[in-house]
Amino acid sequence: MNVGKSRAKLVGALLVVVAAAGCSDQSVERGTVNYENFTAQQIFERGEYDLAQRDPDLAAKSFAEVERLYPYSELAKRSVIMQAFAYHQDKDYENSRAAAQRFIDFYPTDEDAAYAQYLLALSYYDQIDEVGRDQGLTFQALQSLREVIERYPDSEYASSAILKFDLAFDHLASKEMEIGRYYLRRDHFSAAINRFRVVVEDFQTTTHTAEALHRLVEAYLSLGLVDEARTAGAILGHNFRGTEWYEDSYKLLTGRGLTLEAAGDNWLRQVYRQMIQGRWL
Repeated sequence: MNVGKSRAKLVGALLVVVAAAGCSDQSVERGTVNYENFTAQQIFERGEYDLAQRDPDLAAKSFAEVERLYPYSELAKRSVIMQAFAYHQDKDYENSRAAAQRFIDFYPTDEDAAYAQYLLALSYYDQIDEVGRDQGLTFQALQSLREVIERYPDSEYASSAILKFDLAFDHLASKEMEIGRYYLRRDHFSAAINRFRVVVEDFQTTTHTAEALHRLVEAYLSLGLVDEARTAGAILGHNFRGTEWYEDSYKLLTGRGLTLEAAGDNWLRQVYRQMIQGRWL
C-alpha cells in the first residue's frame, strides 16, 4: 500500500477500498477488539473497510486507534485526516473539526493540509441549513473557507471553497432580507431600512441586492422620503433593469409622478456615485 499518496484527495476512492481487510485471519474483527494485537496496517485497513461498509463511526474509532498505538508512524498521520473524513461522513462535525485542526497543527506543510482545512470549513458549512437559524456557523464557515482560498489557492479545493464561500455569503444576505421584510410588513420602516441598507452596502455581489433596493423604495416612500426612494430606483434602473424588482419600483415611483434618478444628499446618493459613476468619496 502506498501510504504516501493521499487518499483523502480522492474522496470517492475512500468508498472503494480493500474489502479483503475484513476477510483475513489477522484482520481486526467488528466488535470489542484488543487493538494491541494488530499492526498499524491491519487497523488502518479495518477503518477503510468500515468506511466502505458505510459505518463511518466505527471507521473513525479504528483510525483513532492507529494514532494512539502507533503515534510516530506514517499511518498515524494518515489516520488523523481519515478520522476527520470519517467523522464528517458520520455528521459528527465537532469531532471532524477537531481532527482536521489537529492535522493542520501537527502537519502544516503536508500535502493533505489543504484538504484538512477544507474539511474544517465543511464542518461549519454543512450545518448551514434554513435561513432562520443563528448565523454564527455561517460566519465561521466563511472564515474557514477564506483560509482555504487564501492559504491554498492552487489546491484542488480552492474552486469548491470559492463556490461555497459565495453561497454562504448569499446566505447571510438572505438573513438580512428576511429580517428586513419582517419589519417592513409591520410598518417598522426605519428598522427595515437598516437591514436593506446592509445588503446594498455589504452584500452587493449577492442575488439579493435588487430586491433590497426595491424594498428601500417601498420603505422610503412610506416615510415620505422621496429623494431616497428615487435614488434607490435610479440604481435599480442602471444595474437591474431586467428584473421584476425594477418593474415594481418603476410602477411605484412613476405612479406618484416621480422619476427614477439620483436626488438629494443621502447614503444612497453616495452608493449611486460609487456604483454608477465610479466615484468614491
